Amino acid sequence: MPKITPCLWFDHQAEEAARFYVSIFKNSKVGAITRYPKNTPGPEGAVMTVTFTLDGQEFMGLNGGPIYKFTPAVSLMVMCKTQKEIDRMWAKLSEGGQEVECGWVTDKYGLSWQIVPAGLMKMITKSPAHCQRVMAEVLKMKKLDIKTLEKAAARKS
Repeated sequence: MPKITPCLWFDHQAEEAARFYVSIFKNSKVGAITRYPKNTPGPEGAVMTVTFTLDGQEFMGLNGGPIYKFTPAVSLMVMCKTQKEIDRMWAKLSEGGQEVECGWVTDKYGLSWQIVPAGLMKMITKSPAHCQRVMAEVLKMKKLDIKTLEKAAARKS
């Protein structure tokens, strides 16, 4: 396991969520599944943890009960090379969830994702004027459109 592995707290859907995420991302797999033993907080035999890898990044899902919920304060950012990839990720992750704005989507488990063009950071760090033009377009969108953002970045002030 790598030195830093995000642990995602679920009520009881960690395995279901892991299998859902693995179905979306290439180079992904479900790893070890542990179950609650007797005399522990979870029901005996129920899934306690599941490890999974999404495109090379390891995660752990923990079924910890309904105590904690995901918030947009923490999100997973997916850098997409093409509009087709943005469209596919957006469709899969918003299924049963919620389309938000500015490239954000909340999946059916409540986890927030940012689906963004791989070149976005380059567009907004080129200059303050570029950043202002690109961000003005981002703020108008839910799912981000690469061509619109590139046009904004290319415009002269």
